[in-house]
Amino acid sequence: MNRILLFSLKTDDIKVTVEAYFDGSGNLIIDGYDIGKKVEAYWGDSDYEYSTTIAPDEVKKLYGLFQLENGSQQDLLIGLQVRFNTNTCYSELQNFLDENKIKYEGFSWT
Repeated sequence: MNRILLFSLKTDDIKVTVEAYFDGSGNLIIDGYDIGKKVEAYWGDSDYEYSTTIAPDEVKKLYGLFQLENGSQQDLLIGLQVRFNTNTCYSELQNFLDENKIKYEGFSWT
């Protein structure tokens, strides 16, 4: 299972990591983890985790949007990294999925 880093930030007040990978069932997973003083000030807890899961049937739609050969998971991960690589990449990616009517499941917890 190859993971690709979409975004990473580390300061004295916060550490942010957002990664993308495929699980053993072919689901595309986007995982984020924020930890630090800024997170605690905002959420009341020092860490915040969030994740989006896109089922294989919906992932197929992404290949066309990224003009990639169907099934090339590594190429899709790289395409996501090139397009979504800022501090707002997680929300930008969800907006992109919504705009293109790609179904996904998301959750977060603090």
